[in-house]
Amino acid sequence: MRAAAVEGLITEDSPVVGFIDLDAIAVSQAELKQAFAFTSAPVLHAFAAKAASLVPVLRLFADAGMGCEVASPGELAQALAAGFPPERVVLDSPAKTPSELREALRLGVAVNADNFTELERIDRLLRELHPLDAHDHAPALGLRINPQVGAGTIEAMSTASARSKFGVPLRDRGGREAIIAAFDRYPWLTRLHVHVGSQGCPLELIAAGIRSVYELAEEINARAAADPERRRGGRVTSIDIGGGLPVNFDDDRVSPTFAEYAEVLRDAVPGLFDGRYGLVTEFGRSLSAKNGFTLARVEYAKQVADRRIALTHAGAQVATRTVFMPESWPLRLSAYSSDGWPKLGPVCTHDVAGPCCFAGDLVATGRDLEVLDTGDLILLHDTGGYFFTAPWAYNSLPRPDVYGFRVDADGNVRFTLMRRRQTLDEIVAEAGGDPASANSRTSEHSLG
Repeated sequence: MRAAAVEGLITEDSPVVGFIDLDAIAVSQAELKQAFAFTSAPVLHAFAAKAASLVPVLRLFADAGMGCEVASPGELAQALAAGFPPERVVLDSPAKTPSELREALRLGVAVNADNFTELERIDRLLRELHPLDAHDHAPALGLRINPQVGAGTIEAMSTASARSKFGVPLRDRGGREAIIAAFDRYPWLTRLHVHVGSQGCPLELIAAGIRSVYELAEEINARAAADPERRRGGRVTSIDIGGGLPVNFDDDRVSPTFAEYAEVLRDAVPGLFDGRYGLVTEFGRSLSAKNGFTLARVEYAKQVADRRIALTHAGAQVATRTVFMPESWPLRLSAYSSDGWPKLGPVCTHDVAGPCCFAGDLVATGRDLEVLDTGDLILLHDTGGYFFTAPWAYNSLPRPDVYGFRVDADGNVRFTLMRRRQTLDEIVAEAGGDPASANSRTSEHSLG
């Protein structure tokens, strides 16, 4: 905080900035790998790009030998730009177009199909790309299963409820047999994929969903072994268990840890780790959220009724989930002076508001903080995933600067610009306009 203030990273031209702790990212990567080191199974840990879709951040995971889970053509392009080999990339999305699938298959990217129609589409594309030997050229191809084990405390983050939009329902009438029949039909289908949810989902619920899919894999393979003449070779050789480890936003503790999660899985699904199945994980928020924070300048502060309102530059555009679902996504806030030192002195009740032009743009209400004034700084903790890395373009507010930082043994801080603040010309161009003519009109108006 003090180094950022001294170096002038927070200014009236750049009043909200995201920060990522690069050393802490490396620690989280190591903790994840260590948590699964007990298994003899090959494991690909694929970082979920949606959690921090900045190429320099993704490159940290590529350089660490990890994979990348992507859910759109844009995320796939970012992953490739970050240096992930296609064979370490996994494409998940409930609505992939033929062109998206064709490109993924051409590159050799692993694909998890969402439904039976998508399996038919993949089969046609494989035959189109490799008319003589489609099976031999197929990358790792899987089918996403909805184990229908129930929802967590945040419905929007739960993907294994009875009516979830994701995957093939396992417990609907005829669902299990239809899945097994798909493995009969497509010999290139070798993977099952499951993702129960993330924030708000207890570990036991996640483990129950994974166990359901593991048992399905066992049944598919048992049938193949019992009647090899009937089957053309469709067997499960790997299981993608998704991500979804919840993050503790209440304090600085990492809870639950990757090790605790792996132990729950080990108890619930011991056969998953005996080496017969390759494993894929897709952690995102749990690798990045606590390794980043947002810093914003207080532009104005005023007294309204019984509380003080601090008008800042951190609102719905960088904390979208918190603004629209504050009960599910509350953030810790800390007050600092403009020099980067913690605020001292009297405390009063604040609403901390953002710059967006609607009344609900509040990142916190009724929060007791040291009295905030113009020029002070407000810190939003644990925002390294899904916050400033995925800004909302409401009011055409610019995407903020993002800096990575490292701290040496002597306490010296070194910052690296990871994404430059969006310029007004870029905003105009993104809106379909001509930046040159916009600048010309602005100049003419100011001169007039």
